[in-house]
Amino acid sequence: QVQLVESGGGLVQTGGSLRLSCVASGRAFSSYSMGWFRQVPGKEREFVAAIAWSGSSRYYADSVKGRFTISRDNAKTTVYLEMDSLKPEDTAVYYCAARGGTYRREASGYHYWGQGTQVTVSS
Repeated sequence: QVQLVESGGGLVQTGGSLRLSCVASGRAFSSYSMGWFRQVPGKEREFVAAIAWSGSSRYYADSVKGRFTISRDNAKTTVYLEMDSLKPEDTAVYYCAARGGTYRREASGYHYWGQGTQVTVSS
């Protein structure tokens, strides 16, 4: 069992930056692939980024590539999402997720979820 708690969301202007954190508790964090997803009301949860258990491989949605960076610190059982050059269309609730095995882009492939943190980008 893994518990995930996100933080770092907030209100930022277009072009600004935010850093999201997700602290995990429970067993074997370093063996899990970690992902970030986002969701706006009325839409499905959308893949944003993922990172392999070792941190050696990272994956991004086309919409955030070059602007967002995912990283992890296994010693601190924390995964981060650095978001730069933010746009109003990045406004959403951002969720951290964990799964055993290789990464997936589908939300249904993740076993554990945090409660989410709101990111709002004003124009």
